[in-house]
Amino acid sequence: QVQLVESGGGLVQPGGSLRLSCAASGFTFSTYAMYWYRQGPGKERELVALISSDGGSTNYADSVKGRFTISRDNAKNTVYLQMMNLKPEDTAVYYCKGWRRGTEYWGQGTQVTVSS
Repeated sequence: QVQLVESGGGLVQPGGSLRLSCAASGFTFSTYAMYWYRQGPGKERELVALISSDGGSTNYADSVKGRFTISRDNAKNTVYLQMMNLKPEDTAVYYCKGWRRGTEYWGQGTQVTVSS
């Protein structure tokens, strides 16, 4: 049974930091590229960051470059999103996704709220 379970969300003040985790099981994690998406209130889901299967390549949305860092630990079947200098516009449900050759798996999401 494939599972992607996000954790680490919560309420944080502007300028604060959070680290999201996404624990994977039920598929060969190390062969999948991993993605973080988010969907803010009243907005479409958008790609935030992605990382290649071996972790050697990453890419980010312009809105988070320099503030967010995606990483992965293939020994722990986990992908992370370190978020710094958070802004109110980062408020969203954050989802992780695994993708390989047209097969994709999604997590259930974790809420991040940035507010004073």
